[in-house]
Amino acid sequence: MNKKLVIAACILGATCVVLGAFGAHALKEQITVEAQQTFETGLRYQMYHALLLLFLGNNKTFFSIKTKRIVLYLVVFGVLFFSGSIYGLATNTLTVFNFKSIAFITPVGGFLLILSWILLIANLLKKELKKD
Repeated sequence: MNKKLVIAACILGATCVVLGAFGAHALKEQITVEAQQTFETGLRYQMYHALLLLFLGNNKTFFSIKTKRIVLYLVVFGVLFFSGSIYGLATNTLTVFNFKSIAFITPVGGFLLILSWILLIANLLKKELKKD
């Protein structure tokens, strides 16, 4: 499970850097400053959660394998829905598909990301109670 977490973290991190470079160079003249800031929000959350998975994959003490597996799925789908929809919305004027029609998945993705953090907190509290 730890290897899967680290691989997922690396994939999210690498794609974040690629998309960041794309946004900074190819999109700079194509979209508004506001859309660029929106795009950067998606990047920021993607990288935060790549770092979370990297931490989780290298932590052998605090979290159960079950918790790690669930968090992996919550984060991957959360980033796909949240950051992915933000990338689409920020570049909406450049495509024929209207990403505003699926904008409802942005808060769903955000909710999945929040759930991943809540699950980690619950797992830590449960471990703490067992020690007492």
